Amino acid sequence: MTTLWQGFWQVADPKIWVASTVPMAVGGALAYGLTGQFSWYWFLISMLGVFLIEIGKNAANDLVDYESGVDLMVAPDKRTPFSGGKRAIVDGNLTLSQARWITLATLAAGSLIGFYIAFMREPGILWIGLSGLFFAAAYSLPPFKLAYRGLGEAVVGVTFGPLIVSGTFLVQAHFLSWEVILASLPIGLLIANVLFINQYPDYEADLQGNKRNWVVRLGKTKGLSIYKALFAGTYLSFVGLFATTLNPFWLMSFVSLPLVIQAVGAAARYSEDIPKMIVANANTIKTYQLTGLTMVLAAILTRFFV
Repeated sequence: MTTLWQGFWQVADPKIWVASTVPMAVGGALAYGLTGQFSWYWFLISMLGVFLIEIGKNAANDLVDYESGVDLMVAPDKRTPFSGGKRAIVDGNLTLSQARWITLATLAAGSLIGFYIAFMREPGILWIGLSGLFFAAAYSLPPFKLAYRGLGEAVVGVTFGPLIVSGTFLVQAHFLSWEVILASLPIGLLIANVLFINQYPDYEADLQGNKRNWVVRLGKTKGLSIYKALFAGTYLSFVGLFATTLNPFWLMSFVSLPLVIQAVGAAARYSEDIPKMIVANANTIKTYQLTGLTMVLAAILTRFFV
């Protein structure tokens, strides 16, 4: 039982829940900033549902990456805190059967919470929740295996950007607006970039395991053009958000540019030297977190000054 509990938390990996916390915080702050409405109860219930679905996605990914051999092919010198999978099965903390049950149980529990929110708070969340559930399962599981077909980056961007931001806002405010959709774009672009750069250490293992993500498809050198383009798209989306809303607080997110410059430089110089490239991985995550914080502040300040 101790090993099972350890394996569960290994695939749950609470330290990466920030990936879904950021868009939820932005969506909640937008609801307060634009309408003055915010319910902690429904926010925390929504967060629990999202966390459970994220755990299910992680467990499914660990299962499929083990069965495909990808996790077994990651060389020791390529392992980093940002890549290589959860490795709960590889480390012997979960059996294949246990990973399947965790996937099923957490996705089912997250779905039940989604239905509860839809019937007791906001019916419109049903289709957003079902889309998120589909993407969580289809990301790794057959027959879709989107992460193996070059669609994983787009799925992560859409899920953690437009779906979670707009879904959280909808639960709070009971409507959607173009400003909310526009505000979700930089979050989606950045989290897709976090995934993209974190695929570099796994490049050789993914190539051998036929996990055809875009780093494998393009190669490490050409892949950097996507990495740069996603950053550029992020800041252009803030310019577009400002131009559309005339809200200057959205431009606060440019404070993360020094982190981005360091990240791009490290990725360009050390794409074949994983230990030195970790700066790019770390700075991309920091950019995501800092951007989320500045967007929360911008949304709240909108309530009082715009």
